[in-house]
Amino acid sequence: MAAVVVVLLVLLIAVPIAEISVIVFVGQQIGALPTVLLLLGSAIVGTWLLKREGMKTLRALRTESREGRTPALEAVEGVFVLVGGLMMMLPGFVTDILGLLLVLPPTRRFGARIALRRIAGRLPANVANDLIGPVRVKSKRGRGRTEPPPPSAPPLTPPGPPQGEGKVIEGEIEP
Repeated sequence: MAAVVVVLLVLLIAVPIAEISVIVFVGQQIGALPTVLLLLGSAIVGTWLLKREGMKTLRALRTESREGRTPALEAVEGVFVLVGGLMMMLPGFVTDILGLLLVLPPTRRFGARIALRRIAGRLPANVANDLIGPVRVKSKRGRGRTEPPPPSAPPLTPPGPPQGEGKVIEGEIEP
């Protein structure tokens, strides 16, 4: 929790300093009026992209839901579109570039897939399967349960020498 607060404080200080520096540099290169027009133009483009890509993402989310699939990827993409569009509306070139990367479909989908993988990696497999859909898992032979099974439960492993030592089994978890 403390690390998050420190990161937020650094961002609240570093981002405005970076934005002002870049705006001053661009202003010195092309002039004050063109710089202001670029900033206004990027805010207008950000608003337009937020509406356009947001509606596309909303339609994809509805389609996935209607067809009975979990719209996890579309939901994460929707968050990316919202954050990216808002970043493009803020005055500054650094946030415009970051916002554009979050709004453009190829980079947005790539980032959403990475975010979903990270989210799924932090969840138990059955929860990840329920929320995100079928998930690839790797299973390795290990110690297994630390508590003894209930007396009525069948043994976890058949008696005899261990089989499949060191093999990795890949598969999908299906509902």
